[in-house]
Amino acid sequence: MKTLAKWSVDDYHRMVEAGILRGRHVELLAGEIVEMSPETPIHYTTTKRGAKYLEELLSGKADVRFNGPITLSDSEPEPDIAIVRLPESSYSDRHPAPKDIFWIVEVANTSLNKDLEIKAAIYATAEIQEYWVLSLSAKQMIVFRNPQNGKYVEEYTIKQGTVTPLAFADVSVSVQRLLP
Repeated sequence: MKTLAKWSVDDYHRMVEAGILRGRHVELLAGEIVEMSPETPIHYTTTKRGAKYLEELLSGKADVRFNGPITLSDSEPEPDIAIVRLPESSYSDRHPAPKDIFWIVEVANTSLNKDLEIKAAIYATAEIQEYWVLSLSAKQMIVFRNPQNGKYVEEYTIKQGTVTPLAFADVSVSVQRLLP
Protein backbone atom coordinates (compact mmCIF):
# COMPACT_ATOMS: atom_id res chain seq x y z
CA MET A 1 0.00 0.00 0.00
CA LYS A 2 1.27 3.45 -0.93
CA THR A 3 0.53 6.39 1.34
CA LEU A 4 1.01 9.84 -0.13
CA ALA A 5 1.45 13.00 1.90
CA LYS A 6 -1.13 15.68 1.13
CA TRP A 7 0.23 19.19 0.81
CA SER A 8 -1.55 22.38 1.81
CA VAL A 9 -1.57 25.49 -0.34
CA ASP A 10 0.73 27.12 2.26
CA ASP A 11 3.15 24.15 2.03
CA TYR A 12 3.11 24.47 -1.75
CA HIS A 13 3.80 28.24 -1.59
CA ARG A 14 6.74 27.63 0.76
CA MET A 15 8.18 25.06 -1.66
CA VAL A 16 7.85 27.54 -4.52
CA GLU A 17 9.49 30.32 -2.47
CA ALA A 18 12.32 28.00 -1.37
CA GLY A 19 13.01 27.04 -4.98
CA ILE A 20 12.26 23.35 -4.38
CA LEU A 21 10.00 23.22 -7.43
CA ARG A 22 12.19 25.39 -9.67
CA GLY A 23 12.39 24.02 -13.18
CA ARG A 24 9.45 21.67 -12.59
CA HIS A 25 6.20 22.23 -14.47
CA VAL A 26 3.77 21.28 -11.68
CA GLU A 27 0.51 22.33 -10.08
CA LEU A 28 -1.18 21.49 -6.77
CA LEU A 29 -4.36 19.46 -7.30
CA ALA A 30 -6.40 18.32 -4.30
CA GLY A 31 -3.29 18.36 -2.09
CA GLU A 32 -1.06 16.50 -4.57
CA ILE A 33 1.79 18.03 -6.54
CA VAL A 34 1.15 16.87 -10.10
CA GLU A 35 3.37 17.15 -13.19
CA MET A 36 1.65 19.14 -15.93
CA SER A 37 1.44 17.78 -19.46
CA PRO A 38 3.83 19.39 -21.94
CA GLU A 39 2.07 21.85 -24.21
CA THR A 40 1.79 20.91 -27.85
CA PRO A 41 1.87 23.70 -30.44
CA ILE A 42 -1.89 23.38 -31.13
CA HIS A 43 -2.67 23.55 -27.40
CA TYR A 44 -0.56 26.69 -26.89
CA THR A 45 -1.87 28.40 -30.04
CA THR A 46 -5.51 27.61 -29.23
CA THR A 47 -5.10 28.88 -25.67
CA LYS A 48 -3.34 32.08 -26.71
CA ARG A 49 -5.83 32.82 -29.50
CA GLY A 50 -8.75 32.10 -27.13
CA ALA A 51 -7.36 34.38 -24.44
CA LYS A 52 -6.92 37.23 -26.96
CA TYR A 53 -10.47 36.75 -28.26
CA LEU A 54 -11.94 36.77 -24.74
CA GLU A 55 -9.87 39.87 -23.85
CA GLU A 56 -11.48 41.67 -26.81
CA LEU A 57 -14.99 40.58 -25.79
CA LEU A 58 -14.55 41.35 -22.09
CA SER A 59 -12.54 44.57 -22.28
CA GLY A 60 -13.38 46.70 -19.24
CA LYS A 61 -15.53 43.89 -17.74
CA ALA A 62 -13.01 41.26 -16.64
CA ASP A 63 -9.33 40.35 -16.53
CA VAL A 64 -8.49 37.42 -18.80
CA ARG A 65 -5.52 35.51 -17.39
CA PHE A 66 -3.42 33.24 -19.62
CA ASN A 67 -1.71 30.16 -18.07
CA GLY A 68 -1.65 31.63 -14.56
CA PRO A 69 -2.33 30.04 -11.18
CA ILE A 70 -5.48 30.41 -9.12
CA THR A 71 -5.61 29.62 -5.40
CA LEU A 72 -8.31 27.28 -4.06
CA SER A 73 -8.65 25.69 -0.61
CA ASP A 74 -6.45 22.64 -1.31
CA SER A 75 -5.31 23.27 -4.89
CA GLU A 76 -3.38 25.76 -6.95
CA PRO A 77 -4.09 24.75 -10.53
CA GLU A 78 -2.88 26.71 -13.53
CA PRO A 79 -5.87 26.84 -15.86
CA ASP A 80 -5.22 27.71 -19.48
CA ILE A 81 -7.55 30.72 -19.20
CA ALA A 82 -9.19 32.24 -16.12
CA ILE A 83 -11.71 35.05 -16.41
CA VAL A 84 -11.56 37.04 -13.18
CA ARG A 85 -12.81 40.25 -11.59
CA LEU A 86 -11.15 43.58 -12.20
CA PRO A 87 -8.97 45.36 -11.28
CA GLU A 88 -5.92 43.38 -12.33
CA SER A 89 -3.97 45.13 -9.56
CA SER A 90 -5.93 43.03 -7.03
CA TYR A 91 -3.60 40.16 -7.94
CA SER A 92 -0.27 41.86 -7.31
CA ASP A 93 0.26 39.98 -4.04
CA ARG A 94 -2.02 36.96 -4.47
CA HIS A 95 -3.53 34.76 -7.13
CA PRO A 96 -7.26 34.92 -7.87
CA ALA A 97 -9.43 32.98 -5.41
CA PRO A 98 -12.89 31.48 -6.07
CA LYS A 99 -14.66 34.73 -5.14
CA ASP A 100 -12.69 36.47 -7.92
CA ILE A 101 -13.34 33.93 -10.68
CA PHE A 102 -16.14 34.27 -13.23
CA TRP A 103 -15.20 31.13 -15.14
CA ILE A 104 -12.31 28.86 -16.15
CA VAL A 105 -11.32 27.50 -19.57
CA GLU A 106 -9.09 24.45 -20.05
CA VAL A 107 -7.80 23.42 -23.47
CA ALA A 108 -7.54 19.64 -23.65
CA ASN A 109 -5.36 17.70 -26.00
CA THR A 110 -3.59 15.02 -23.97
CA SER A 111 -5.21 16.14 -20.68
CA LEU A 112 -8.88 15.56 -21.53
CA ASN A 113 -9.58 12.94 -18.83
CA LYS A 114 -7.82 15.02 -16.15
CA ASP A 115 -9.75 18.13 -17.21
CA LEU A 116 -13.15 16.37 -17.33
CA GLU A 117 -12.74 14.43 -14.09
CA ILE A 118 -10.12 15.75 -11.66
CA LYS A 119 -10.21 19.44 -12.53
CA ALA A 120 -14.00 19.52 -12.93
CA ALA A 121 -14.35 18.11 -9.40
CA ILE A 122 -11.79 20.58 -8.00
CA TYR A 123 -13.47 23.58 -9.67
CA ALA A 124 -16.97 22.42 -8.63
CA THR A 125 -15.81 21.90 -5.03
CA ALA A 126 -14.44 25.47 -5.11
CA GLU A 127 -17.89 26.57 -6.35
CA ILE A 128 -16.59 28.13 -9.55
CA GLN A 129 -19.90 28.71 -11.31
CA GLU A 130 -18.78 27.91 -14.83
CA TYR A 131 -16.07 25.77 -16.41
CA TRP A 132 -15.40 25.22 -20.12
CA VAL A 133 -13.25 22.47 -21.62
CA LEU A 134 -12.14 22.83 -25.24
CA SER A 135 -11.56 19.33 -26.60
CA LEU A 136 -9.06 19.65 -29.43
CA SER A 137 -9.50 16.06 -30.62
CA ALA A 138 -13.31 16.23 -30.83
CA LYS A 139 -13.36 19.91 -31.85
CA GLN A 140 -16.04 20.67 -29.30
CA MET A 141 -16.57 22.59 -26.08
CA ILE A 142 -17.97 21.02 -22.92
CA VAL A 143 -19.69 23.54 -20.66
CA PHE A 144 -20.11 22.81 -16.95
CA ARG A 145 -22.36 24.95 -14.76
CA ASN A 146 -24.09 25.03 -11.39
CA PRO A 147 -21.74 23.30 -8.94
CA GLN A 148 -23.37 21.39 -6.10
CA ASN A 149 -21.68 19.05 -3.62
CA GLY A 150 -18.41 18.91 -5.56
CA LYS A 151 -20.02 18.21 -8.95
CA TYR A 152 -21.45 20.28 -11.77
CA VAL A 153 -25.12 19.46 -12.23
CA GLU A 154 -25.34 21.01 -15.70
CA GLU A 155 -23.15 19.80 -18.55
CA TYR A 156 -23.59 20.22 -22.26
CA THR A 157 -21.46 19.87 -25.37
CA ILE A 158 -21.42 22.34 -28.23
CA LYS A 159 -19.58 22.20 -31.56
CA GLN A 160 -20.76 25.47 -33.08
CA GLY A 161 -22.78 28.53 -32.25
CA THR A 162 -22.42 30.82 -29.26
CA VAL A 163 -22.37 30.53 -25.49
CA THR A 164 -23.45 33.29 -23.13
CA PRO A 165 -21.34 33.15 -19.95
CA LEU A 166 -23.38 33.16 -16.75
CA ALA A 167 -21.49 36.22 -15.49
CA PHE A 168 -22.14 38.35 -18.59
CA ALA A 169 -25.63 38.09 -20.08
CA ASP A 170 -24.68 40.71 -22.70
CA VAL A 171 -21.74 38.72 -24.11
CA SER A 172 -21.94 36.00 -26.77
CA VAL A 173 -18.83 33.84 -27.19
CA SER A 174 -18.39 32.13 -30.54
CA VAL A 175 -17.39 28.49 -30.08
CA GLN A 176 -15.76 28.51 -33.54
CA ARG A 177 -13.49 31.38 -32.47
CA LEU A 178 -12.27 29.33 -29.50
CA LEU A 179 -11.72 26.00 -31.25
CA PRO A 180 -8.99 25.42 -33.84
